[in-house]
Amino acid sequence: MDKAIFLDKDGTLIPDIPYNVDPDKITLSNDAVAGLLSLQNDGYKLIIISNQSGVARGYFTEDKLPVVKEKMRQLFAENGLSLDGFYYCPHHPEGTVAGYNIMCDCRKPSPGMLLNAADEHEISLTNSWMIGDILNDVEAGNRAGCKTVLIDNGNETEWLDGAYRKPTIVCKTINQAAEFLLNFHKHELAGL
Repeated sequence: MDKAIFLDKDGTLIPDIPYNVDPDKITLSNDAVAGLLSLQNDGYKLIIISNQSGVARGYFTEDKLPVVKEKMRQLFAENGLSLDGFYYCPHHPEGTVAGYNIMCDCRKPSPGMLLNAADEHEISLTNSWMIGDILNDVEAGNRAGCKTVLIDNGNETEWLDGAYRKPTIVCKTINQAAEFLLNFHKHELAGL
């Protein structure tokens, strides 16, 4: 089975512009590309896992998200990266759009998107990592059975404790996280 890096999109992989679906405003974070390249070279698949409650809230329609996915694929390709998957949840229980204003098992902190991606891409969750900028990302990864990274860049504001909300590590950037993950993996292999 393969291993993956599951990546939150907004605030982790790209600068956080709330509810943005304009591809011209989507850019990769400055401190991400080198780390992602090293992780990809180590055999990790790169898969985006993103809550997109703007659909449920009526800020944009779901048909805007394939354009966002294509922009992410383009940005990855321009930097020598492969985007292996793009999963999103359009739901929110407090939304205003019928059919999307539901409780679901895909919206982080639930692990549904990770479980679905793991099934579709034959990924070993225990050999994979979830990287995100808030503890809901950490919880989703931990609940799925991954190891987790919190990118502590100021986006987490609630800091609510819970059984699944403790990250494996805390880093400032994806590049820093990648360095740790690769060393972690080497130490695991050395222990065999």
